[in-house]
Amino acid sequence: MQHEIVSSIPLLDKNGDLSEPGYAKKLLPVYTRAGVKASKLRLKEWDYYLISNGHFALALTIADNGYMGLDSISLLSFEGDDKLNLTVSPMCFMPLGKVGLPETSEKGSVSHSGKGYAISFENDGSGRRVLTAHMDKFGPKGDLSANIELFDIPEESMVICTPFDKPQHFYYNQKINCQRARGEVIYGGEHLVFDPSESFAVLDWGRGVWTYHNTWYWGSASYHVNGIPFGWNIGYGFGDTSAASENMLFYNGRAHKLSQVRFNIPGNETDFMSPWTFTSDDGRFEMDFVPQLDRASCTDIKLIKSDQHQVFGRFTGKAVLDDGTVIEIKDFPGFAEKVENKW
Repeated sequence: MQHEIVSSIPLLDKNGDLSEPGYAKKLLPVYTRAGVKASKLRLKEWDYYLISNGHFALALTIADNGYMGLDSISLLSFEGDDKLNLTVSPMCFMPLGKVGLPETSEKGSVSHSGKGYAISFENDGSGRRVLTAHMDKFGPKGDLSANIELFDIPEESMVICTPFDKPQHFYYNQKINCQRARGEVIYGGEHLVFDPSESFAVLDWGRGVWTYHNTWYWGSASYHVNGIPFGWNIGYGFGDTSAASENMLFYNGRAHKLSQVRFNIPGNETDFMSPWTFTSDDGRFEMDFVPQLDRASCTDIKLIKSDQHQVFGRFTGKAVLDDGTVIEIKDFPGFAEKVENKW
């Protein structure tokens, strides 16, 4: 079953449960912090941007997870002998909404800073977004600064309302793929330039009350086929997805809904750097995946654990649009991940 939400509705009912589980192609359900009935200690809100051209990438996060806040900057390069894999993620205690993440992705800016760093996401609703970041002593080569503009924001995106098997627990998520990007990152005096002809961004906008222990699988790609923006969002692993999956293709600004997609990770899901495959129940997403870089991290302090493998690489295979058009790709840049959290 793939239930589509087609009109604007309050995200939550009077009890704090999802009013209508399912998916949408625009941010139709209306989220408010005041509508959340669970403890604000359990409320998790984040904006995550990944900007990539298939050669190198920048990831920026501002997150308010109730009892714990997290800001993060990652700089990655995927090719040659000097692959780069640097992530710095300062944390703070008990932000409880003080970060001020917007209640909608369509308009609203947020910034957060700490000792020696600052991250800012500006969105005035005009159709462009500006992302800036600075961090002293980011890595062995010194300071990092970044200034990125996103434009040509697609009209359609992946929006999903997923309930958990626990009252007042839910996940509201939007992924905006294939946003054009221009700008640069300066790290240690080196300028890494994002040319909009080949640079795209994805926004992972998440708001929800999660259960304590869960594992998710997520894959994403944003690039172009013969100059036309193309990409996808695939994933599963948490919550009750009987109303809809989050699997969707994006082509030239339009979304195409997929059913179920399975990640086949080698070595009983432990050999992340060997080739993966992806299969679908309807034959509309069939891919081989050759990893290039595993952005792995594991934090385990007993009550809180996060074991992450975000694997960047190249996809080869086919995807089928709603009208039957077959998109064939080879060495298409993207990533897939497996993340286990106790939080």
